[in-house]
Amino acid sequence: MKKVLIAYDSRTGKTETMAGYVAEGVRIAGCQAEVKKITSIKSEKEIQGYDGYIFGSPTYHRDMIGTMKTFLFLAQKANLHGKLGGAFGSYTHSGDAPKSIFDTMENVFKMDMTNLGSFNLFEHMVDTMEGMRSCQDYGKAFGEKLVG
Repeated sequence: MKKVLIAYDSRTGKTETMAGYVAEGVRIAGCQAEVKKITSIKSEKEIQGYDGYIFGSPTYHRDMIGTMKTFLFLAQKANLHGKLGGAFGSYTHSGDAPKSIFDTMENVFKMDMTNLGSFNLFEHMVDTMEGMRSCQDYGKAFGEKLVG
């Protein structure tokens, strides 16, 4: 069974909620999903060994939060070249973080990125049925590409 790491950080709890919903979608597609807060990951060895990676961060001041930047430097050491990748996050007004993460995974890490692009969701939508389904759909499509 294919394994996916969903690594995220969250300021208000919205991106954390999204991570759980994305994981549900990955599982619906028949993959294992492990959800980890990036601040609990201390070495690149904890990142290695997965078939796919989805990273999540809220947008704060038109950028990913600082802990995600630090995590991406750590993740770069894990040699994720060719692995399937995706990115997501919540936002209130600009939503730039997931695209920046996605671009880093694609252009710096040389990962095989999902054709869905990065996934953004307004914070006020996260706790709605539509928000939950959107997150699950992203995870499900990611998982289907991984097993397909």
